[in-house]
Parts: sequence; structure tokens; C-alpha cells
Amino acid sequence: MTSLFDLTGRIALVTGSSKGIGFGIARALGGAGARIVLNGRDEARLAEAAAILSGEGIAVDMAAFDASDAAAVAAGVEAVEAEVGPIGILVNNAGMQFRTPLEDFPIEKWSELMRTNIDTAFFVGQAVARRMIARGRGKIINIASVQSELARPGIAPYTATKGAIKQLTKGMCTDWGPHGLQVNAIAPGYFKTELNAALVADGTFSGWLEKRTPARRWGDVEELGGAAIFLASDASSFVNGHILYVDGGITACL
Repeated sequence: MTSLFDLTGRIALVTGSSKGIGFGIARALGGAGARIVLNGRDEARLAEAAAILSGEGIAVDMAAFDASDAAAVAAGVEAVEAEVGPIGILVNNAGMQFRTPLEDFPIEKWSELMRTNIDTAFFVGQAVARRMIARGRGKIINIASVQSELARPGIAPYTATKGAIKQLTKGMCTDWGPHGLQVNAIAPGYFKTELNAALVADGTFSGWLEKRTPARRWGDVEELGGAAIFLASDASSFVNGHILYVDGGITACL
């Protein structure tokens, strides 16, 4: 059965993967045998991340392009396919957060959130899927969130973007499933990342979260690896349009 999870010989493009959840997922897929293509806008950060993976024996390449720019995405995906090889796994992870009361939420931040959290998944997903369709197979994993289902004060626009990712995943499955693609999403709960550093350090919030979550703790990024490997591998060959919550049980209870 372990062969079902083997990703040897497959190329995985992971957007927003120089740090945090994207880097953790890239590391997990690489550990399962995939050749990793790290993506982000900061070449220096990508190089640091690539050096870490390479030091662990993972085959890794870099593709520095802005995933929220459709023209840059088209050129970047074309270059990866030409220089590295056919992308068999895509993880749409690029994203951002901005917290403030909704009535004070800056219009420019709303637009930036939409571009970063939704446009990237559509642009990269479409560019890669066109090639996957021609090959008759491919795995796309979008990164959703517990905010695809639940809201908290101060993050309504972020919640809107993650609700959109949930539904985009289902739409991608509906359109591309007949062509041999499996499109699913991982919806993380609260994980210790740079994005959440302020919340982790907030004793009041951390105390509330630990009581609210059945697992009674924050998640560690490494705990997303198994879900990513499953959805990227042959083990999930008949799983399509699914949102896999990795959240310590927070969406299961009031």
C-alpha cells in the first residue's frame, strides 16, 4: 500500500512556498519523492528555502514569478514546463492576511486580498490545468481554511476569499474532472506560522483557541504533510472536489 503514496518522478509546483505552510507542504511532497518547484516573488527567500530542501536530499528548482499577475504566470508556467518538466502536481498556496474591523477595512487591502488569495489560484490553476488536460492527468491542491466555513471578527474579507477557494475547488473539479484531473483542497485550522505569529504570542487568543479546539493546541505545519501527500498521490485517485479540514476538530463542534 505504501507505493500508493510514492511521488517519485513527479514534478510539484507550490506557490508561495518560501516559508510557512507552502514550504512545509513542499518539504513533505519532496520527502515523498517529488521534484519540487518553489514559487514566490522574493528570489533571495526562495534561494534560502531551496538550500534547505536540497540539503535534505530533495530535488528542488525555483520559479520566481508573481502568481497574481496573469502574464507573469503564463510565462512562469511555460518556463517550468520547458526547463524542469511537466507539472504533475500543483499546490495553490499563495495567500495573505490583513486584520482590522470590517467598517475600517481599507479598499486597497480588499483588492490586494482578492488578488493574492483568489486570483493566484485561478491564474496558476488555469495555466497548469491546460497542460494537464492535454496529458489526461494531474493533481491540483488548493489551500482553503477553516475560514472557508467559519468567520471571526476583523477578517471578513479573508473569510470571503477562503469561501471562494472552497467553491473554486468544486468548480475546478466539475470542469476538469472529466479530463482526468483531481482537484481538492486542504483547509488548515490554526497553525504556528509567521502569518499567525502575533496570535501565537497573544496569551488571551492562544488560551481561547486551545479551549475551542478539541485537540487543545495549535497545529504544527508538519502535520499538513500527510494530507498533501495523500491528495497528491495515487492514494486519492477517486477523491475529487473534496475539502479536507486539518484543524484539530475546530469545525466539528461549537
